[in-house]
Amino acid sequence: MAGFGVLDRSLILIVVAASMLVTVSVANRDWYNGRGGNKIIVGGSDHWRYGFNYSVWAFQNNPFYVNDVLLFKYDPPSKTQFHHSVYLLPNMWSYLTCDLSRAKLIANTTQGDGEGFKFVLKKRWQPYYFMCGEHGGLHYKDGGLKFFVKPMLHRGHY
Repeated sequence: MAGFGVLDRSLILIVVAASMLVTVSVANRDWYNGRGGNKIIVGGSDHWRYGFNYSVWAFQNNPFYVNDVLLFKYDPPSKTQFHHSVYLLPNMWSYLTCDLSRAKLIANTTQGDGEGFKFVLKKRWQPYYFMCGEHGGLHYKDGGLKFFVKPMLHRGHY
């Protein structure tokens, strides 16, 4: 059996180039399709509280999808309850080192009361890093109040 001819090599090159173009266009696409996602209560029935391992919870509740809504519920500040907040960290390094210096406060200590605070994993396929910023780092270092998710794309969005 002889090797590939010029026509065969050209056809293979065209197929490879076309597949690369499709891959680039799919990777750069804005995946927001206007549909709402699933509503997910962070921590389930335990809500957002000290002493619960949210990293394990996030792992056990995967997959998360673009447009899913994370609902953070926690008690309002009181003399008998820990105060909680929710910060969005900019990257994995900030998450691993528990560095809130460049984090964005997305829910203060009162926003988790009642219906809770909603955060939509929207428009971008990226990791999201969450952490409680209260009590000088005690909550995320010792209390387990941190987790990250990397939402997946829904099937059929090509």
